[in-house]
Amino acid sequence: MGSLTFDSDDLEATEEFLCRAYARMSIGSTTREAGRARIRRESDASMSVDEVHFDFDMTYSVAALGRICLGVIHEGAFEDHVFHGVRDDFGPGDLVMFAPAELPYAGRMRGARYSITMFDPGLLDQFAAGSGRTLLEPVRLTGHRPHTPAAAERLKRTIIYLRDHVLGDTDAAAEPLVVSAGAQLLAASVLAAFPNNARTDPTARDRADAHSATLRRAVAFIEDHAHEPITVADIAAAAHVTIRTLQYAFRRHLDITPLGYVRQVRLSHAHRDLLAAGPGDETSVGAVAARWGFPHPGRFAALYRDMYGTSPSRTLRG
Repeated sequence: MGSLTFDSDDLEATEEFLCRAYARMSIGSTTREAGRARIRRESDASMSVDEVHFDFDMTYSVAALGRICLGVIHEGAFEDHVFHGVRDDFGPGDLVMFAPAELPYAGRMRGARYSITMFDPGLLDQFAAGSGRTLLEPVRLTGHRPHTPAAAERLKRTIIYLRDHVLGDTDAAAEPLVVSAGAQLLAASVLAAFPNNARTDPTARDRADAHSATLRRAVAFIEDHAHEPITVADIAAAAHVTIRTLQYAFRRHLDITPLGYVRQVRLSHAHRDLLAAGPGDETSVGAVAARWGFPHPGRFAALYRDMYGTSPSRTLRG
C-alpha cells in the first residue's frame, strides 16, 4: 500500500500496467503520434485514489473490476461509455460510477485528465448496516450519476480530503483510527450522493430494546475500546442488540449517533493527552489528533474548540 506512480509513452507498457493495476483490459490509441500516460495512486487496503492523465485519444474495453470505481473528470472527454443497459458521455466536472463492480465496461476517451476512486463494495454494506439501514440484499448503487450537482460536489470534496489528508499523508495513513474513519466517511458520502437500494426503518422490537441498559453497555464498550478502529456493528454486538436498536437508543437518550459518541470520547482522550504533555517531550497537536483518528488539523481544532471552548494548541501550551 502507499504511493504508486507510472509514466510511459509506450502503449503496450501502458496496457500491461493497467491490467496489473485495475483489471484485464485492452486499449488502443486513436491518435497518430505517440501519447503519454501518467498515473499516481494513493491507497491503503480498503480504498485508493488515482490521478490519471492520458494526453492521447484511446479506446478501452475493461473486464469487471470487482470494486466500485468512481471517476471525476477534470479535462477531456469520455464518449460512448457503455455497460449493461447504460450508454453515456462524460466531460469536465462530471462525477460518475464507471460501472457496477461486477460488470465490464467500454468506451472511447479523448485526451482526458481525471481521478479514479476505488473501494470494495462490502464497505457500503458495512456502513449501511452501521447507520441502521435495513439490508435485505447487498447494497447496490442503482444509478451511475449522483442525485444532484450539490451531492456530487460534496463527494468530490470527500475524495480530495481522503487523497490529501488520509491516503497521501504517511503519518495519517499509519494510524488505524484515521484510515477506519476515512473509509467510513467515503462510504457515507457515496451513499448520500448516489441512488441506492438501502432503506431505513427501525422495527417495534428495536424501539422496545432501546432502553437505558442497552445504552450503558454500549457506552462502556466505547470507553474501553475507543483506541481501536471499532465499528457500529462491534458496539451493537457488545450491547447484545441489533444495529438499528443501538442507533435508536443513542438517538432517544443522547440525541447523537453511536459514531458521534465515539468521536466525542476520542476527543476527550486527545484532550487528556494534550493536558498531560510535558514541556520537553516534543508532543505536537497533529500527532495527538492523528493518534485519536483526526488527520485534518483544522477540522480537529474546530471540533476541539466546540467541545472545550479553546484551541488544542492553547491546551498544549497551558
